[in-house]
Amino acid sequence: MDAFELLKADHKKVAQLFDQLELARGNTKLDLFNQIKSELDLHAHLEETILYPVLERLEGTHDLTLEAYEEHKVVKTLLAELSGATSADDEWQAKAKVLRENVEHHVDEEENELFDKAGDTLSSEEIEALGARMEAEKARMQGSPAPKQTVAKGSNIGKASAKEPGILSKIADFVGLGGDIAKKRPAKKARAKKKPGTKKSSKPADKTAPRKKGAKSQKGGKSSKAAASKRSSAAQGSKRTSKSRPSGSKKSSGTRAGKKAAKKRVVRKK
Repeated sequence: MDAFELLKADHKKVAQLFDQLELARGNTKLDLFNQIKSELDLHAHLEETILYPVLERLEGTHDLTLEAYEEHKVVKTLLAELSGATSADDEWQAKAKVLRENVEHHVDEEENELFDKAGDTLSSEEIEALGARMEAEKARMQGSPAPKQTVAKGSNIGKASAKEPGILSKIADFVGLGGDIAKKRPAKKARAKKKPGTKKSSKPADKTAPRKKGAKSQKGGKSSKAAASKRSSAAQGSKRTSKSRPSGSKKSSGTRAGKKAAKKRVVRKK
């Protein structure tokens, strides 16, 4: 929505309420004044928080915006004084008339000077963005559902929420995710590099292969001990036989020599 058209609609509504206030009697005047005060408070809030900060930065509307701030202060002072009354007496009605004159003067300067100069400086997209923000804030303040906002492309005055998707997409592009993250397949795990000189055997381990040295079972240990004891006993037996043989041979050779000597003696006697 056009920001200036939204504010002009507020101006028109307040003017109609002032007309009703002049014709009303008694407590009806106080009720109408409360409506005027609510409309003016909301209107001033929209201008001071959304529109005026933008126009104050522009060279063509800077001075007029500062004057508008001061005019708002005068109107707020009169509203505060009128809101404390319990009856619409003559003094109250005179002050209400001064309030209307100040509001009408402010409206005249805004619509015929401030809005015109701002419209020459701001683009139509920026004016639409300002109107969308004010419309949403007005709905929030009144407790009504916020209207759907359509911020025009190229506008740099819209809410921060309208810019967030662009920021997120830029971050995604920066880190290399891109816009179609969901379509990408998960990356395969990189295979571990083989160390040089080591080869993996594709054949399964043979359970019947002989065990390494030192990895003996208890049964194997007992059998090896028994075999070792048999070998040592056999070796001792062979040593004993080898020692006994030379002694036997010496005895047999001694008997033979004795027989030969006896024969020689017999021969000599003859």
